[in-house]
Amino acid sequence: MKNFSNYQRQEQFNKLNQEDWDVLVIGGGITGSGIALDAASRGMKTAVVEMQDYAAGTSSRSTKLVHGGLRYLKQFEVKMVAEVGKEREIVYENGPHVTTPEWMMLPFHEGGNFGPFSTSLGLRVYDYLAGVKKSERRTMFDSKETLEREPLVRKEGLKGAGFYVEYKTDDARLTLEVMKKAVEHGATSLNYAKVVDFLYSDSGKIEGAIVEDSISGETYQVNAKRVVNAGGPWVDELREIDGSKKGKTLQLTKGVHLVFDQSDFPLQQAIYFDTPDGRMIFAIPRDGKTYVGTTDTPFDEEIDHPKMTNVDRDYILDAIHMMFPSVKVTAEDVESSWAGVRPLIHEDGKDPSEISRKDEIFVSDSGLISMAGGKLTGYRKMSQTAVDIVRDQLAEEYGIRYSDSETKHMAISGGEVNGSKGYKTFREERIKIGESLGLTHDKAAEMVDLYGANVDKFYQLFQDKKAEASAALIDRVVFAQLTMALEYEGAYKPVDFFVRRTAALFFNIAWVHEHKQPVIDYMAQELKWTDQQKNEYTAELDELLREAVEPVQIS
Repeated sequence: MKNFSNYQRQEQFNKLNQEDWDVLVIGGGITGSGIALDAASRGMKTAVVEMQDYAAGTSSRSTKLVHGGLRYLKQFEVKMVAEVGKEREIVYENGPHVTTPEWMMLPFHEGGNFGPFSTSLGLRVYDYLAGVKKSERRTMFDSKETLEREPLVRKEGLKGAGFYVEYKTDDARLTLEVMKKAVEHGATSLNYAKVVDFLYSDSGKIEGAIVEDSISGETYQVNAKRVVNAGGPWVDELREIDGSKKGKTLQLTKGVHLVFDQSDFPLQQAIYFDTPDGRMIFAIPRDGKTYVGTTDTPFDEEIDHPKMTNVDRDYILDAIHMMFPSVKVTAEDVESSWAGVRPLIHEDGKDPSEISRKDEIFVSDSGLISMAGGKLTGYRKMSQTAVDIVRDQLAEEYGIRYSDSETKHMAISGGEVNGSKGYKTFREERIKIGESLGLTHDKAAEMVDLYGANVDKFYQLFQDKKAEASAALIDRVVFAQLTMALEYEGAYKPVDFFVRRTAALFFNIAWVHEHKQPVIDYMAQELKWTDQQKNEYTAELDELLREAVEPVQIS
């Protein structure tokens, strides 16, 4: 595992500026990370810039499922369901530490949008299209079996449920593991690096970009034969800079999720259910919490900082009370939340929940390649398609020959454990090692699932003399995690660590409050922040902690 760190930030910017690149990828979300890995693993000289932190936009704010798009069968998106359904298995096998199967129950009630026949048929077609393996194919429950699986489901009018497999993930960790693998294959990648303009030849063809270091304010010229715009919600902003925002455009929608402690919402079984207005909601147990979402509403506000409103919160609370009437959670029980923006391709006359999650590639007259739309599940295939275009263009213009994509059977960082079957043995062995070092079984399991094959590096850091010396100021486990984030995962700010390297702000907010100050003090020392930076980054984390529980009030 090569260093992937902001300790070498200046050197990395100098490298971006001084070398000529085959491809410059703009965006460090799941799509940009996937494109970087696909390109670098084919031998292309690849640079990546992300204006925020990796996965800070859509890719850390999803429902955290690698799922096959069952809902899109209703829209007859047969090809997309077939394609992304098959991709689930690939994503799982390439990183079984970060993506795991999750049995999902879809209950149906009298008068609801689903019934026994339509659900059974839909799931059967889904299994067929997605190539679901026999052990994970759908089964159907009557009302008695449904309530045995999840007693909290509304009994009134209950007719039964469908039972099928989805895959849960940590979306930000998935993105990071893909980017780390791209760096292992030679990609140069920087966060907090914003494209402010493009470079063009005399004939108007794109030749690179002007990139601003958001930390220092310095700008750098980056020359590249091809530029790929994987900016997610910001795709159209980059097309505007290029003067090529025409034809199809993005329609942004906001999705909000609420998190509750299991003591308040003791859900045993992941549930996918419909609401009276036809929208679909997930309720998922995870690590002693239950999270519920999403909302899917039009969004035209500040893209880089979507917020939960009281309307969003109350909509989800109403949905919970409708499907789980014995659960009496209120606004005061919301432990945390997140809001994210999805970049969909605009379709006239369609409600946000009806718009397809299909992806498209736009190539401008200048040659800017823009990837729009898409789903977390389909990132690898989307990336392959984009890099195929780059490969063909480089072959035609420069006579350079690159191979086909190799990512279908390529483990991402941490996934080098011989697939899902190998991971079971690996996991048991590494948990025992963690216990021998003094970790509890649960903590060792948590670290193995967080880092996968990279957990050995975590164990080394946990035993490091520096960890021992720092123990009075910072917990040794936290020290090892923070050092992993700083030295091998490109973290720079406290929010990077608490939101995207650990997901603690969402699922263990008390842990964030407990360790906030020692983590900030250590990062300030290590990264040589100024007092102004330390104050600014502390305020940024404090604001996110507040917004997680306090919605924006709208009438």
